Amino acid sequence: MQENYLSASDALDKLKSGNLVYVKSKTSRGDISLQKRLYTSENGQRPYAVIIACSDSRVIPESIFSAGIGELFVVRVAGNVIDNHQLGSIEYAINNLGCRLVVVLGHTQCGAVGAAMRQNQGYIKFITDEIKLAIGEEVDPFKASILNIRRSVARIKASIKDVDGVQITGAIYHTDSGLVDFGVIK
Repeated sequence: MQENYLSASDALDKLKSGNLVYVKSKTSRGDISLQKRLYTSENGQRPYAVIIACSDSRVIPESIFSAGIGELFVVRVAGNVIDNHQLGSIEYAINNLGCRLVVVLGHTQCGAVGAAMRQNQGYIKFITDEIKLAIGEEVDPFKASILNIRRSVARIKASIKDVDGVQITGAIYHTDSGLVDFGVIK
């Protein structure tokens, strides 16, 4: 592993401290400057973490973690579900970009989780059927979101194996307070 890559533990500490900055901020703190854009354009990206996040417009990983250009490798899909496309993106970030931390970031008030508790038609069923496998008959939206995060973490762990120093974890973003809780997913 190259020197400029963060360990999973250091990346997790950076996410946690960035979230504390975000919770206290009124504006974004990540570096989106012309200099940063030029640097990453010329030198490539070195994200310190992979974030699997819901597509919900209230969930903005770069803002939530006070991160700027080139810092997070974000994969977004409604309900933060995992299929082969997401797994391929995660593998790419680990094998080609040196990421050592993968976080499945669910959130409170998740519309996709709520939709999974109802009958659905059309393409949304690809998402809600996957969530339904995670939540079973759970009717509490918060508990269902936790179960959904746990399933996605388990799917990633089952598929991404034998990579030194890679940590895969889950967290839940509270849409009301802005706080990310890494401790609730066990």
